[in-house]
Formats: sequence, C-alpha cells, structure tokens
Amino acid sequence: MAPARNRIDLTGRRAVVTGGAQGIGLAVMDRLVASGAAVASWDVNPANEDACAARGTLAVAADVSSEGSLADALAATEAEWGTGPDILVNSAGIAGPNMPVADYPVDDWRRIVEVNLTGTFLVNRCVVPGMVARGYGRICNIASVAGKEGNPNASAYSASKAGVIGLTKSLGKELAGHDVAVNCVTPAAARTPIFDQMSEDHTAYMLSKIPRERFLEVDEAAAMIAWIVSAENAFTTGAVFDLSGGRATY
Repeated sequence: MAPARNRIDLTGRRAVVTGGAQGIGLAVMDRLVASGAAVASWDVNPANEDACAARGTLAVAADVSSEGSLADALAATEAEWGTGPDILVNSAGIAGPNMPVADYPVDDWRRIVEVNLTGTFLVNRCVVPGMVARGYGRICNIASVAGKEGNPNASAYSASKAGVIGLTKSLGKELAGHDVAVNCVTPAAARTPIFDQMSEDHTAYMLSKIPRERFLEVDEAAAMIAWIVSAENAFTTGAVFDLSGGRATY
C-alpha cells in the first residue's frame, strides 16, 4: 500500500515543469496537480501532448537549450493563464554516453552541457523577471548526486549537474531580497527513461553506491519537490536538498 501523502496546498499557483513528459518531471507534474496547482509542461518530447491531455495540464513544446523556443513557450503559457508562472521545476535533462574522459566525444559533451546546464540557466533567466515583478516565486532545479561526487565515465553529466548546483546557489543569493526561493535537489538514480542512455555497468555502479540498496522512486522525488516549491518554504534559498538514499557525504 502506498504511503499517505502530506497535504501540500498549491491552490491558485501556476507551475511550469520542464521535461514533464516522463520520469521525475511527470511525477512532479502529477503531485503539483494533486496539490491544486495549474501546471504547464515544457518539453520537446512528442509524448508531452498525451501526458498533459491525460491530466488536464497545458502541453507546451519547448527546447530548453533555445532562447527563442523558451520565449515562445512563456508567451504561450502566459496567453493561456493570463499571467506567468510562480513555480518552476527544471527537470529536463539528458545523460549521454558512458566512457572515459580521454575517449569522450566532444559533440556529446557540448550537447549534455547545453541541455542540462545552459538549459537550466536559460529557463531560470526566462521566468525569473516575471516572478520578481509579481513579488513571488519558487524554483527547484534538479541536479544530481553525480554533481556532488562525480560518477566515473560520466564526466559531462557530472560536470553539468555540478554546474546546476553552483547556478542555484548563485541565483538564490541574487534573489534573497525577494520572495523568490531558488533551491535544487540532488537525486540518486531513479528508474526512468534516462536509464536507456546508460550502460548496464554504469547502472550497476550507481546502485552499488546507494546505502538504501535500491533506486529512488520518482514519487519520492516529487514529494520533496512539492514542499520545496510551496509557500511554506519561505526562508531556505540557494540550498541543496539531498535525495541520494544516504550516498552523499556532504
């Protein structure tokens, strides 16, 4: 039997979730809807339309690595709601290949950093001015325990997620004088479609490092994120919330 959920009240809030078509992003979208928020999923995945149609949420085609695409996504979202989002969850990301730095394809490195780090920067840059102008905002960027500890044979992913942590800390300090909280989470691996991009050896390595001896459940991630983006989280900003099942040492 699934554990009872704590009630997070997001009634009247409007949330953008990037990468909401699958994985942690989809679980977050479900939890925010259950908490009363209006949700828009910004995603390039064609499955986004069906995922949103099944939940009564807004599907917006958006490439997080493109400024123009994000500007269009924000305009479409504001046209639907009559205003911009006051919650943002950045879940869009890719893993890339598993191989040593000496063999790592430069084009893959650039693409992973472009989506995971630059994409997170661009989405924050897109929505933050509206949050500041409206006097309220909650942002959760999804990093990774790999950004804290570094996974071997995953240099681009690890570096990009370490960058997300640094970006979160910087932006949290910039906005500390406003009621706009910017935090991130560092999940251990969860069984999502991103596993399809990883080798079996790398998947086994990640599991071996988790003291809980299992992978993260996406609903567990969504539960923590739902509180992080709630009004109750009024003081903490620029922080890193651990979701590593005991793996992280700091």
